[in-house]
Amino acid sequence: MIVVWIVVIIVVLLALYVAFRFNAMVRLRTRTQEAWSDIDVELKRRHDLIPNLVSTVQGYAAHERTVFEEVTQARTNAVSAAQTGSPAVMAGAEDALTTSLGRLMAVAENYPQLQAVQVFLNLQEQLTTTEDKVEFSRRYYNANVRDFNSALQRFPTNLIASGLGFTPFQFFQAADSERAAPQVQFATPPAAPPAAS
Repeated sequence: MIVVWIVVIIVVLLALYVAFRFNAMVRLRTRTQEAWSDIDVELKRRHDLIPNLVSTVQGYAAHERTVFEEVTQARTNAVSAAQTGSPAVMAGAEDALTTSLGRLMAVAENYPQLQAVQVFLNLQEQLTTTEDKVEFSRRYYNANVRDFNSALQRFPTNLIASGLGFTPFQFFQAADSERAAPQVQFATPPAAPPAAS
């Protein structure tokens, strides 16, 4: 009789532990999904700002057609990548969009009259704010992915997690090109003229 009670207690304790771990994993997964949703909102906002920015710059720099086409194509690719839901695919497309936006801003800098237009300044400020929010959201999401994936790999959760339907999330990382350290080159100073005697 005592053996039966011991077995029942062990089974109940195991069931409680599994329920506790399951709930903890659900909480971590939900927080990670919420963080991903924050990224998605900011990226959509970014995508919505770009056509207005392009059209404003285009009014002043109509002959910069290749830059406008590049930004438009990069935006289209980023919107398409967002449909996949894959952080790796989205990160690559967003990095390309960031690069093309940098070129667009470089074009805009060549037109001082554009720098004085309030619409352009507002769009530029909104885009900068959105970029900051995307970066913050990316860090927050990656921190949640780290916590979730770590919990998923810890013993004994790793023994039951896959059976309960938990799978690891992907990090939303910058492309390797963004990680490269900038190259700094110093020009050699011109040779000093010979001293007059």
